[in-house]
Amino acid sequence: MRLIVTLILLLFIAAGIVLGALNADLIGYDLGFTRVELPKGAALLLALVIGWLLGGLTAWLGVSSKHRRLRRRASSGADKAKTSSAGA
Repeated sequence: MRLIVTLILLLFIAAGIVLGALNADLIGYDLGFTRVELPKGAALLLALVIGWLLGGLTAWLGVSSKHRRLRRRASSGADKAKTSSAGA
């Protein structure tokens, strides 16, 4: 299994190197406060990394907020159970 994962990783690294070599032209980006010129391959890689990070952050925030909400419900349910058993 580890060999297959390593081979797939090497395949994607090779594809990335080829993609970067074939797209070496510079592209200018105007960000409003500065102008950046990057090779096409680097711009594509940067967009991929930013998308990956933002997607991971979104997933993490969604899961962690769901867990907080579930813990809050569980603790309020436990408090209600303690209150009702103490009053009886």
